[in-house]
Amino acid sequence: MNSSGRLAALGALAATLFSVTGVVNVAYAVGEAKAAEAADAVAMLRHFVKDVQTARANFTQVVTSPDGKKTRKSTGTLEFQRPDKFRFAYAGPTEQLIVGDGKKVWLYDTDLNQVTVRPMSATIGASPAALLAGGSLDKDFTLKAVAVTAGSSSAAAATSTPSQATSSLEWVEALPRHKDGQFQSVRVGFTKNGPQKGQLAALEILDSFGQRSRLDFAQFESKVVFPTTRFQFTPPAGADVLNQP
Repeated sequence: MNSSGRLAALGALAATLFSVTGVVNVAYAVGEAKAAEAADAVAMLRHFVKDVQTARANFTQVVTSPDGKKTRKSTGTLEFQRPDKFRFAYAGPTEQLIVGDGKKVWLYDTDLNQVTVRPMSATIGASPAALLAGGSLDKDFTLKAVAVTAGSSSAAAATSTPSQATSSLEWVEALPRHKDGQFQSVRVGFTKNGPQKGQLAALEILDSFGQRSRLDFAQFESKVVFPTTRFQFTPPAGADVLNQP
């Protein structure tokens, strides 16, 4: 994935996770028997975007080609502070750092010693990531709470790379109201049961070309106190800096 593509993909992810949201309109894609589970999933999303103001987690990301034949795996850490600040550090196989400082989004490729920088409004403006600028879920998205069971046809639709058991997660799908962006949908998975119920567990982005990116989160920690400089970025000396509109 090139710099622009990764910036856009991470913008959509950031929008879903870190935005300040308003009232949610919900369209259920389940029968009456699953309505309670669906409502619970939406409640988890509402709680997350309202109450989790700062967090840190490790992640594993798998990008799958539209035909499902090619995959690319990477790992890293995620940190965020609402509103509008986030930090993705990819550890491998290609080391990259993506920082949103509230005004700009910076992508640093260590192998190339190259920095790509765009205004945050430009990075997120043409995708569901518009929420990151302070929009509301019901303005830009239709939410579809997806209740699935292991082995069902719905389960296959909910996730193409289920590193976690499908039945252990509650899924909410966000469909952009405007279809001219780079993404078809974003799906958020929360832990269904146990002491970690309602905790962010997974996220999927399906882009307009049919490529699917899934992130599975581990060691999720909320209410993190970050130093004021954590979401600042200064290009390293000697790095090429590419400013994009």
